[in-house]
Amino acid sequence: MDPARDTFKTLSPEQLRRIRDDIRATKINVLLVGGTGVGKSSTINALFENDGLEATAKIGQSAKPETMDISHHEMGNLIIWDTPGLGDSPEKDRKHQNEIISLLQKKDDKGQPLIDLIFLILDAGSRDFSSAFTLIKDIILPNLHHADRDRLLIGLNQADQAMKGHYWDRVNNRPEDNLIERLEELVKTVKDRIKADTDLNVEPIYYSAGCVMDGEVLSHPYNLQKLLSFIMDRLPKKKRAAIASHINEDEKNFEINDDKENYREKVEKSIFSSLLGYIKEVSLEVFQQVKEIATDPDNIKTALTLAARFLGNIARKK
Repeated sequence: MDPARDTFKTLSPEQLRRIRDDIRATKINVLLVGGTGVGKSSTINALFENDGLEATAKIGQSAKPETMDISHHEMGNLIIWDTPGLGDSPEKDRKHQNEIISLLQKKDDKGQPLIDLIFLILDAGSRDFSSAFTLIKDIILPNLHHADRDRLLIGLNQADQAMKGHYWDRVNNRPEDNLIERLEELVKTVKDRIKADTDLNVEPIYYSAGCVMDGEVLSHPYNLQKLLSFIMDRLPKKKRAAIASHINEDEKNFEINDDKENYREKVEKSIFSSLLGYIKEVSLEVFQQVKEIATDPDNIKTALTLAARFLGNIARKK
């Protein structure tokens, strides 16, 4: 007898359809911020399935970058808002900053902030983050309600190039001790500067989105499962199950991490907790049963597996 499986089976086909439709109708809006070459496109492609993106509308790319404004790319209910890099000229910077402010101030049809996550991507190999610090202090945080400030995520991409490719274990696809020390110092520098500027506590994450050119994998991602867990932590709870169906099915992308925590389990539990909210809306009885079952270590793994399978089916039946 499997309590978790049996309880899920008590949901009627109509209830399952309602859950499916509610999840599909829940939109997730992510604002991507970062300069040219920081790896915005590679990050999104590594994290999420991107079949919904038009080939001519790649994130971070434009045929006419000098005229590029904020663009948005829809992958079903996942919407990526891509901002152009700053630094071209004071006039263009002001224009782009005003567009970011306008987007941050927008509300959805329920009166909640349209943007669910602000994902600022920096180049781990850079030595100058002054423009990013200014953007956070003067543009992003002043236009977020205090309760929404935890929706800011700062990622240091291209961790493998933080010391120009040195001290990177290419065989095991992870940083060696010297590079880890450098990356941890970088995280602390960014964290301390933002705290000093804004009194905001942030936890930047270093990672590598990997590199794919002309369909050939030149390097695999690193710390992507940890990055995904950080994303889940910062999204509104209801949105976590909704974004789950977009997670890239290539498990190799998520294999190698710093292993400080079990990030896969964190992600699964976050998604499961979000899915419970949808179940509660269609059946309080089943919600209470599943919630109780999930407190038992012997049943939680089955419950997480069933939740993942259900959300996977949603993704395949778009």
